[in-house]
Amino acid sequence: MDNNVSSRTTLNKALRLNLDEKKYGTIAEIGAGQEVARQFFLAGAAAGTVAKTISAYDMQFSDAIYGIQEGGRYVSQSRVRAMLDKEFELVVSRLGTLRPKSSRYFSYAATVSAKSFNRSNECHAWCGIRLQMYPQAEPSDIIVHVRMLEDTAEQQQDTLGILGINIIYGAFYYFEDPRRLIDSLTDNLPNGVIEVDSIEFKGPYFDDLDNRAKNLHLIRSWKTRAIMFTPDGQVGVPAEMLYKKNVLTTRGSFKPVTKLNSDMIDQGFEAFKKLDGVDDDNTVVLAEISINDAYGKDLMVPEADLITRVELLNELGYSVMISDYTRYFSLRAFFRQYTARQIGIVLGMVNIKEIFDEKKYVGVEGGILEGFGKLFPDNTRLFVYPELDDHNNLRDFKDIEVAKHMRFLYQHLLENDFLAGIDCSDPALLEIYSRNVLSQIPDGRGNWENSLAPSTAEHIVNNTLFGFRA
Repeated sequence: MDNNVSSRTTLNKALRLNLDEKKYGTIAEIGAGQEVARQFFLAGAAAGTVAKTISAYDMQFSDAIYGIQEGGRYVSQSRVRAMLDKEFELVVSRLGTLRPKSSRYFSYAATVSAKSFNRSNECHAWCGIRLQMYPQAEPSDIIVHVRMLEDTAEQQQDTLGILGINIIYGAFYYFEDPRRLIDSLTDNLPNGVIEVDSIEFKGPYFDDLDNRAKNLHLIRSWKTRAIMFTPDGQVGVPAEMLYKKNVLTTRGSFKPVTKLNSDMIDQGFEAFKKLDGVDDDNTVVLAEISINDAYGKDLMVPEADLITRVELLNELGYSVMISDYTRYFSLRAFFRQYTARQIGIVLGMVNIKEIFDEKKYVGVEGGILEGFGKLFPDNTRLFVYPELDDHNNLRDFKDIEVAKHMRFLYQHLLENDFLAGIDCSDPALLEIYSRNVLSQIPDGRGNWENSLAPSTAEHIVNNTLFGFRA
């Protein structure tokens, strides 16, 4: 990567750290060279910061130093934590009584799967730092997962060196402002060379920080397009959650999640499981919320509002994804990065009508045909939930009226099973609308509770959510 201005800026960061005699620690890097350490040495005066660098490439050496983690994976969160445990304990035990009491010790660790010479592999890294925010303080951690998107190992190595300096610098100088720290992760890097899809702040200094909200900031700071949450409310890594999995997703506002939403997901899953190779154990079911409107504009929904919806969905046992995707074909492309298996999208009749609306494809060079080509290239199906017409009669996906010049395209999708109808367990559910429930919640307890799962209603009442007043 030839970027002289960026390199000088990165070296200035490294030099500032090197000239601060109170910051002292070790750097352990496995998988892509000692690129972070190299930045410190290039900057000069590295003896002021670096106590030791290490790169245990051989698996036996690495296991002897850091142990064998569950699952035996070398590029994993558990591995980078083991590296931080070992290296931080060493630097404090060996130097804690020898250096000035004003010292703030750190250990930086990275375990990387970079571009291989003779094979195609997922290029990603776990990078983290353990540091004392104040002299003699108990340490705290900042750990990120990064996808590397460049084509060569050399480019990835240079990028990892800059990223590591940004992490260390941000941890020392921006730790009081996590948003600024997140914004700085891609300082001096060209757009599109990495994707940071999870970050964790952990330790006594960050006890009051909500990691879920900080991860949502990764989307708005253009570090990633989507953040995923496991059913237990933890931030998940897409590559780990979706790897070799079938994926079924339902988009909605889920404000709040209603019985109708749950029925759509459940009925969609029952239909999805009829496909070859789909069962409960190899499928991820996701409730997806887009932060954008139908035209790609950020709705500026507060992170606390989104976290509330995530909590309610998690309480019902669902995994959740927050994204800035607007069109369904972009959503499909996101999933296809991680799995070659079946993808199902559950939607309502109103969403199908939007998919056939040519106005929704403004800015797409090939218009609606390109959109459909990207939505249905392989193992992708839409599962359509019915609705009530103006006379309270059930209307399903076969009753959709499309423009005259679209009818053959619509017929093509039907005949090739790209579209499938799903049942509604109770037609009364079709009269539930989240916006109506939301408008009633501020009035206190009432009939709106019947539209929600009992646990959801109780959670809203007990935590006074969505403007609820007793």
